[in-house]
Amino acid sequence: MAVRVVTDSLADLPKDIAKDYGIEVVPLYVRFGDEEFKDGVTLSSDEFYKRLTAGPHSPKTAVPAVGEFAELYSRLGQDAEGIVSIHISSKVSGTLNSAEQGAKEAKAKCPIEVVDSLQASMAIGLIALTAARAAKKGASFDEVVKLTRSAVTRAHCLTLMDTLEYLEKGGRIGKAAALLGSLLSFKPMVGLKDGEVHAFDKPRTRARGIEKLKEFLAQHSPVESYCVMHSTVPEEAQALLTELKASVKSDVPPILARYGPGLGTYIGPGGLGIGVIEKPRG
Repeated sequence: MAVRVVTDSLADLPKDIAKDYGIEVVPLYVRFGDEEFKDGVTLSSDEFYKRLTAGPHSPKTAVPAVGEFAELYSRLGQDAEGIVSIHISSKVSGTLNSAEQGAKEAKAKCPIEVVDSLQASMAIGLIALTAARAAKKGASFDEVVKLTRSAVTRAHCLTLMDTLEYLEKGGRIGKAAALLGSLLSFKPMVGLKDGEVHAFDKPRTRARGIEKLKEFLAQHSPVESYCVMHSTVPEEAQALLTELKASVKSDVPPILARYGPGLGTYIGPGGLGIGVIEKPRG
């Protein structure tokens, strides 16, 4: 019996990595008008960004139903030592609440720990991978829970965006609203702090924004794990990752990931970001 790890599609975990570590990903829903899709399942990132920039409808997201979590937990819980389910910040999405209610309804034969990552995108993904690596090595349920909650306190993310338009339309702008009206000649940078969206910086050029991403990673060194994310700029993201690999040491190889439809709804095209988990101190 092993510990099983669950997350949601807003973790932006690359599918091959999730599969390799046995991480179950529960998709959110993305709606364009009357059409509804499962994030990353029935709607690819390429198709999503095409619709986002050319379609007549602005996308909306919806959380998975309680029953979807209950069904998954019930299935996994038949032969698992425990389930650790790690989700996007409860302050920006109702996904965690849906997972908690699903855990109460599940017919699992093991304990279920639902964890608020207080983060988004691959900051969640890196936490889930921390848990899954430990589980794969045979860690107990209590040990995986402890490692997961420790990783939550050390996880950070930052995104450089072309515009706040999509974040504002989606109603997730939070405390980054202070940037509105001052960005005609700036590039917005936002991150999560205490689970809420906050303004981080407003560099005048994209090149300066990329330098800020590098500085952000350096500020959170020494590094346990990190990732470069993008929405529609793969070459730029790969160049940044290649540069970082030459200068930033981490306990595990860094990852290149893409903001999927769920988060792409709020980030929009041109997004470039960093997710990182610091090494424990002391």
